[in-house]
Amino acid sequence: MRKNRRKKRALPQGGQQPCLGCCDRRRLTRWGEKTGCPPTLWRCLAVAKVAAGQSRAQAARELLCATSTVVSAVLRYRERGRAGLRDGRAFNGPRKVDARFRKNLCRVLEGTPQQSGWRRTTWTRELLAREVERRGRVRVSPATMGRALISVGARRKWPRSVVRCPCPSCRRRQRLWQLKCWATYARPQEPVLYEDEMDVHRNPKIGLDWMLPGQRREVVTPGNNRKQYVAGALDAHTGRLTWVKGQRKTSALFIDLVRAVAAASPKAKRLHFILDNAATHSSCCRVRDRSGIN
Repeated sequence: MRKNRRKKRALPQGGQQPCLGCCDRRRLTRWGEKTGCPPTLWRCLAVAKVAAGQSRAQAARELLCATSTVVSAVLRYRERGRAGLRDGRAFNGPRKVDARFRKNLCRVLEGTPQQSGWRRTTWTRELLAREVERRGRVRVSPATMGRALISVGARRKWPRSVVRCPCPSCRRRQRLWQLKCWATYARPQEPVLYEDEMDVHRNPKIGLDWMLPGQRREVVTPGNNRKQYVAGALDAHTGRLTWVKGQRKTSALFIDLVRAVAAASPKAKRLHFILDNAATHSSCCRVRDRSGIN
């Protein structure tokens, strides 16, 4: 019995070789580079190599692509010239993400989703696409929205958590104006200082490190979270910083800072501290009794 062996069909060779001189091939390659599209440049190189006398298989081996890709590029060039080598997406019509789209997107990013009527507290690509569409622009996919966000310089960041001031807006502005006036017109006998505390983590920070295969570096940790606290006071007039450290964030740390500031300013008759309403700052009576400073 004879076995029906199917003959392998050869790839279409596109008829005759494209006739291009050395200068024409060079101009075609430069045109492909100026387009800024890697697939278009790839097709231009394929046509130039075939026009130089190479076979389609040889050109495919040099370009590290399939032979069918070279054959398709040659056919497209023979039928439509340079325009046939362009990416087909170039003829899809006007761009959706234009200057107006980016301007509208920036306006959306200036606010929060809740200000636009959504329940979420953060923006997502899908939600941004829906909001931009609601404001009169076209609907785009999440991937297109991601590219638009990159084009306007937007980045994913952690929101900064703040505490809303319980005072009315007019009273808060009046109080801030008073504090600015005190800091601006401070006298050497009555300096104004900005005071705050911070905690310092003593545990070693563990991050990415270069290691050899099979190697795993170890970082010794104390086992418990160890912290130290630092309190500082910045003189609003001279810019001098006075600070102290302590093992705990208590009223004693604030009292030590007041003593250090008093020792650093022996000619001061009164110290004005601009600070928050932390519980550790409620020991003003003890500070007055121990340090003798009003």
